[in-house]
Amino acid sequence: MKGPIFIVGNSRSGTTMMMRIMNQHSEVHSINEPHFFGSLWSPADEDRVIEREEAKLLFLKLFTRQRAGFFEKVDKHKAKYKTEVDSLLSTWPNEKKLTRTNVYSHFLYYEATFNSKSIPCEKTPQNVFYIAEILDTFPDAHIIHMVRDPRGTMLSQKNKWKRRKLGAVFITKKEVFRLRVNYHPITMSRLWNAAVKAGMKYANHASFIEVRFKDLVSDPEHTLRKICAHLSIPYEEGMLQIPHAGSSLEADNTSELGIRQKKEQSWQEKGLTDVEIHECQTICHDYMKHYGFQTLEVHPSLIRVILSKVFFPIKLTAALLMNLNRMRSIADTIKRRMS
Repeated sequence: MKGPIFIVGNSRSGTTMMMRIMNQHSEVHSINEPHFFGSLWSPADEDRVIEREEAKLLFLKLFTRQRAGFFEKVDKHKAKYKTEVDSLLSTWPNEKKLTRTNVYSHFLYYEATFNSKSIPCEKTPQNVFYIAEILDTFPDAHIIHMVRDPRGTMLSQKNKWKRRKLGAVFITKKEVFRLRVNYHPITMSRLWNAAVKAGMKYANHASFIEVRFKDLVSDPEHTLRKICAHLSIPYEEGMLQIPHAGSSLEADNTSELGIRQKKEQSWQEKGLTDVEIHECQTICHDYMKHYGFQTLEVHPSLIRVILSKVFFPIKLTAALLMNLNRMRSIADTIKRRMS
């Protein structure tokens, strides 16, 4: 049995595209953002043996998030997957501890097998802050770290709330509001710094491979062949034939296949202001230089820069309040993202 694959990185860095590519492989099945670490697990849960009712609810949440979507509510008394979960728990090996990480591992491989595949590929961007826990839980895991120009991720974050109008009807109105509250150029820039810093700690780890989004879209076959070699799986021609799913700027177009060729500076042409570019380049300068992202000369209005900084703590506080229910341990989550 081969180890699982984890796709991580700052949000809006091409992790979804990579997940879809990997899902095209004959051996790999993708698991889309269960948000286990952080949302369903915290350090306090490590090695803690749980009761079967707790394990049952955890299984139900994982199944619901994978098969029905993250925003689908779970009713443990009328759960759609109750029979399946009861069967899994009734055959749970006596010698295997019933812990949250063991339930999670069981779920990943069960889903892969359920879909006639052998390798689970879990994509949750925020797992970049939990690489140590992933490698501790899955010593044979492989980590794909996606890195994108922070100005590109910022533009995507800025417009992400518009996805509902572009065909992503699964995004609730509440989620649209949360996404709009979350956005501020300083917040996005600091989170990008934290994400790339967290990934860079494992740059020399044998299980870790870093992929720049610009390399994936400009030379997809060469980049993907390198990834497959690292994962010790054969490259397959059909992996790049993925549907053109929607972005925060474009509607879905599943009739077209392949990798979209992105403009290198679409972030400048499609909606970032001089203030946003200035904030991003100032905060992310060192890491941008490390990854070869060239800065652009901009001359923002001083008044607008000051206003941006004045409103930052207000937006940050509002964003924190809107995301409290997504954190199993608030202190641990904030510490990882702001360290």
